[in-house]
Amino acid sequence: MKVGAVIITMGNRPEELRALLDSVAKQDGDRVEVVVVGNGSPVPDVPEGVRTIELPENLGIPGGRNVGIEAFGPAGRDVDILLFLDDDGLLASHDTAELCREAFEADPKLGIVSFRIADPETGITQRRHVPRLRASDPMRSSRVTTFLGGANAVRTRVFADVGGLPDEFFYAHEETDLAWRALDAGWMIDYRSDMVLYHPTTAPSRHAVYHRMVARNRVWLARRNLPALLVPVYLGDWLLLTLLRRPSRSALRAWFGGFREGWTTSCGPRRPMKWRTVWRLTQLGRPPVI
Repeated sequence: MKVGAVIITMGNRPEELRALLDSVAKQDGDRVEVVVVGNGSPVPDVPEGVRTIELPENLGIPGGRNVGIEAFGPAGRDVDILLFLDDDGLLASHDTAELCREAFEADPKLGIVSFRIADPETGITQRRHVPRLRASDPMRSSRVTTFLGGANAVRTRVFADVGGLPDEFFYAHEETDLAWRALDAGWMIDYRSDMVLYHPTTAPSRHAVYHRMVARNRVWLARRNLPALLVPVYLGDWLLLTLLRRPSRSALRAWFGGFREGWTTSCGPRRPMKWRTVWRLTQLGRPPVI
């Protein structure tokens, strides 16, 4: 199976980007073709053979990745698998691409693989980086209902079936939107602890727009994808969880602003998932109410 890789960058981590590209170039098996997308910024110097695209403006994470997908032909059809990697990450092993090929070849219904993210210094995987509710053991691989945006592999037929990432989200929850659409189309998602991306430990709240976009996109996610009966349940649960986490007053104000924005602005096309998909998500350990 042909493997490609999409990396988006703001141009501000040239050394980390070069190290990531070197780790991709060292993958076993056939060469992984790479496209680096400068998301509203110039692309730093890259090795020969790496394609680059420089966008005149920042399209956000999903928008930038969608441009990278289309660089491999409509819906990425020029390759069979696309890796999506954060520009400050590093593939920990030379066999990650080969493990992806083996996984997708062995399971025709496997659509997405989520890698394990580990801190390069400590080897620790943050709980939030294990895409399931029972996240205490990051070394346990399993079927899951979502995936990690900057450390994953997607069979390109998924994009042909359900479309790309939601451009309008800009940042936050775009992976779950794609995951739910893929699951509704019959694809499955695996979390693989043996496919590792090294990435420095960070807090998502480091982004200035984090609280607003997390709340807004959570509403959009529900409005776009859930049966009408589940929308208030899902959003009510997340409202309660947010309050229980006791964010700062400024963070809570931003969160409620985003929550209101999610209801008052267009969320894009609404395609509620089938009830059998709701049941499948429940069987996989995460019913779409949390």
